[in-house]
Amino acid sequence: MSGTSERPQKHFQSALGDDLCPFCGDSSSKGAVSWWLRATPDPLLIDCPEVNSSNIAILKKLAINTKPRILLTSREGHGRLTKLQSALGWPVLIQEQEAYLLPGVSNLETFSNEYITSSGIRLLWTPGPTPGSCVVHAQDPWNVLFCGRLLMPVEVDRLSPLQKKTTFHWRRQRESLKKLRNWIPSDRLPLLALGSGLGAVTARQLFKWESWKEPYFG
Repeated sequence: MSGTSERPQKHFQSALGDDLCPFCGDSSSKGAVSWWLRATPDPLLIDCPEVNSSNIAILKKLAINTKPRILLTSREGHGRLTKLQSALGWPVLIQEQEAYLLPGVSNLETFSNEYITSSGIRLLWTPGPTPGSCVVHAQDPWNVLFCGRLLMPVEVDRLSPLQKKTTFHWRRQRESLKKLRNWIPSDRLPLLALGSGLGAVTARQLFKWESWKEPYFG
């Protein structure tokens, strides 16, 4: 038997069609979500979906005539990376704090505090959930912020940071959220795409910026 799982995974089309596609995991993934972002010239696969023949076929089709990269927003998604990269052959981008966890990964690029891809996608280091957590801001025409595990749904229309058993550093996570608010242009408040916790709100894929309300962040 192959080491690659063959269990099909539901693939949801977002309102932005094939430009922005979430890959939602099965029950064992605890609500984890990865995202395909069709940016030109280098699209991004943000975090690792379940590795099965269906998802690999979809990703290869989406990537035709482009040069995609896999971007990891935290170490939570490392477990599937080796199989995923083996199947796709795409390079990997990760915040430098967690690169040591992937010694066998080829074509690995790291960044420190901020990074801008050749497509203009902005990355910001936001430690807290894990040491190398980061967020991704896709500006026009999408204006979507990929939060990873920095924010989680606590109600249908409300997001909040959550301190969990796996949280690396709670104080730093709160500081990262303050840093993030200052980093986003005040006249271009984005929609929010989550990397986890969507099991309870499967009907929603993108959240309004106003869904994130915390008294200690102003």
